[in-house]
Amino acid sequence: MEQVTLNNGVQMPVMGFGTFQTPPALTEESVERALKIGYRSIDTAQVYENEAGVGAAVKNSGIVRQNLFITTKTQTDGYDETIKGIDESLKKLQMGYIDLMIIHWPMGNSLETYRAMADAYKAGKIRAIGLSNFNPAQIDAILKYSDVKPVIDQIETHLYWQQSKIAPYLAEHEIVHEAWAPFGEEYAKEMIQLPEITELAKKYNVSGAQILLRAMTQQKIVVIPKSNNEAHLKSNLDIFNFKLTDAELEGLKKFDKHRSIKDWPVSMRETNY
Repeated sequence: MEQVTLNNGVQMPVMGFGTFQTPPALTEESVERALKIGYRSIDTAQVYENEAGVGAAVKNSGIVRQNLFITTKTQTDGYDETIKGIDESLKKLQMGYIDLMIIHWPMGNSLETYRAMADAYKAGKIRAIGLSNFNPAQIDAILKYSDVKPVIDQIETHLYWQQSKIAPYLAEHEIVHEAWAPFGEEYAKEMIQLPEITELAKKYNVSGAQILLRAMTQQKIVVIPKSNNEAHLKSNLDIFNFKLTDAELEGLKKFDKHRSIKDWPVSMRETNY
């Protein structure tokens, strides 16, 4: 597994296992399967209501906690509610600390929410803090407000929306780019069947899905694909024994349609920043 180094020195696997829309009743089994296959980074969120399942799977896995990287997201708004939410997340996860907590999306009082996370970070409850679905102007507000720099921005990123506008900003500020929906959801089949993708898959003797993931991880974009199919889980993880050439990576840029699958939040529209 390749790692990215966050701006506070913490290392994070470049690939994790996502639990978005995984029903709480199925989460423990799903995460246990991912851990057995070899995933060591798990992404959850308060709003998913499945943190308890993630915690149970981790507890029962027998894997040393220090060898895992657990991300959750706060949807609470304001200082007091966020502090309470952090403690509730720790309890549900059955953990003494969270590796990464991020604000799930910009809210009415994101600054105070971020201050709560920063205080929890300084208290050792969280190893790193970051953002999700924040545009550059919104990140600038955080940077001016806090002495703790966000380590990551988790944003919609896939072949049809490569986030070429925000990427230089993130790089300049040493903020890791993390992709949600790396397969573009309903566009996945279409992307995988593109002639250029199938040709690359044939060349490297891999799947089209593996090409899509490898193109991002080679650029140090963290990906968190989700699947409950064991074969797909193994395939997604097995992308580190080949590398696309610089020319091949450059060639994939022509597929950037700047097209969102959800158009949410609207503040992430490239015309809004």
